[in-house]
Amino acid sequence: MIDLEVVHIEETDSTNRWMKENGKQNDMVVVAEYQTAGRGCGTNSWESERGKNLLCSVFIHPKDFQAKSQFIITQLVSVALCKAIEKFANKPVEIKWPNDIYVGDKKICGVLIENRLQGRMVKDTIIGIGLNVNQTEFKSDAPNPVSIKQLTGKDTDRDEVLKAFIDEMNECCRTRTCIADYKARLYRREGKHKFMTQNTVFEASLVDVKDDGRLMLEDDMGIAHLYRFKEVTFIIKS
Repeated sequence: MIDLEVVHIEETDSTNRWMKENGKQNDMVVVAEYQTAGRGCGTNSWESERGKNLLCSVFIHPKDFQAKSQFIITQLVSVALCKAIEKFANKPVEIKWPNDIYVGDKKICGVLIENRLQGRMVKDTIIGIGLNVNQTEFKSDAPNPVSIKQLTGKDTDRDEVLKAFIDEMNECCRTRTCIADYKARLYRREGKHKFMTQNTVFEASLVDVKDDGRLMLEDDMGIAHLYRFKEVTFIIKS
């Protein structure tokens, strides 16, 4: 059971960085009204209008998670987010590998998970979340953003969304069904779609995601290929 202390702050450059500097030994979540330098995976940034979206970082100490199996944390978080968002968006929500959260072909939530290891085990985890809730205009060059308000036409209480996510995290931890749920929710899990690797565009079918997080795609010749994060890109029309 995850029991979190909730801290609200007005502004920070990054809630993940704030948590690294201010997180204690207890599980907690920091929620910011605005981020001046919100980060996604790699070099990605995150656009958010002040006071409109859910910008937070969750600090937890997972129990009995081995370092070699740490991708299960990504699966657990992604599934919990999908289930929480569906309660408010009233639309099917999917996971674009490895952990972008999508409604149709549009991105509603970005996630940045940073695990610290101790020997062969995961010591603690910071889960950074940028979820589009009440923003309706996006001015950056991000190609395909969408918010809950754009889907429903009404404002949503951000604290309620956060509570729903934490509840779903607890449920996923209790049932331990997140691996199957993750694979069932994968974006483009059916049919052939366009991808790109090393500046080459190709068509392939999504076959599986391995326990270590690698994506398995099958090409037109029926040959399976494994890709690590950033080694392959989804081609999505904006």
